[in-house]
Amino acid sequence: MSRSLLAATLVLALPALAQAETLTLYTSQPNEDAQKTVDAFEAAHPEIEVEWVRDGTTKLMSRIAAESEAGQPQADVLLISDMVTLEGMAQEGQLVAYVSPEDAAYDASLYSAQGYYHSTKLITTGIVYNTGAEMVPTSWADLVSPDMANLVAMPSPLYSGAALIHLATLTGDDSLGWDYYDALAANNARAEGGNGGTFKAVASGEKPYGVLVDYMALRAQAEGSPVGFVIPEEGVSYVTEPVAIMASTAHLEAAQTFVDFLLSAQGQDLVVDMGYIPARTGVASPEGFPARDEIKLMAFDPAQALADSEANKARFAEVFGVQ
Repeated sequence: MSRSLLAATLVLALPALAQAETLTLYTSQPNEDAQKTVDAFEAAHPEIEVEWVRDGTTKLMSRIAAESEAGQPQADVLLISDMVTLEGMAQEGQLVAYVSPEDAAYDASLYSAQGYYHSTKLITTGIVYNTGAEMVPTSWADLVSPDMANLVAMPSPLYSGAALIHLATLTGDDSLGWDYYDALAANNARAEGGNGGTFKAVASGEKPYGVLVDYMALRAQAEGSPVGFVIPEEGVSYVTEPVAIMASTAHLEAAQTFVDFLLSAQGQDLVVDMGYIPARTGVASPEGFPARDEIKLMAFDPAQALADSEANKARFAEVFGVQ
């Protein structure tokens, strides 16, 4: 082979040698967070490129179902809002189990025992209050005292996934149960819409107290909004934005690398930088947020919550007299 022909052959071969493997991510993260996640991962693993699709969890599930029906699955990894959705996918055989070496740094309640999904952050639900309110609640029980009649707002589990998980958590607690929701309804607690509407009602003083996800209250508080946030003494419910690997992936090793990165100390530092409580033990929370060891997580069983989902929504609608 001539020297010039050999050189031309090497030039043509270089792009193929340098070409990165492509991983497809479906995520419900906000666009800015999704881009930060992908950028950080690609910087740590330049041999893997990530293409990502962002939408709400419900719409992503519809998309996955349509692609599966067509025999053309696209997603390799999922990073979506809650463990209950992924528990359903695991039971249907749509996820592949992966026991990550990073799991050892996590509470066992935060990942599937079989390795089907792994929590990446904590978004807890606690009590928000207007700083002009007469008292600061310390427990969930405080919200059903006679003095709280007509003063409490909360997102509806018929609308909000986090609120549905909150419902499953509290009704599954022996000290609260469905009696607690009966008492909220009797106290004329307003249950409608999502977390955004609850926050607006409390920040404006329309309702002095509310049930709300932590970051919405704490970020607003840091910016000067007249609100405070309480972790009730019974503990908090939580969603965890878990990551999972699709059983249909053709890029299993790259997908496992992606999972390991999100669960690693570096990946959890990224969660903190985005303004969320890390799921990994030993990683400091964002400034102004409660420390990880100060947060009491209430018992939660994703499989039971999945099984009870429709019955819980129906009973809630009956108790609160809503559609």
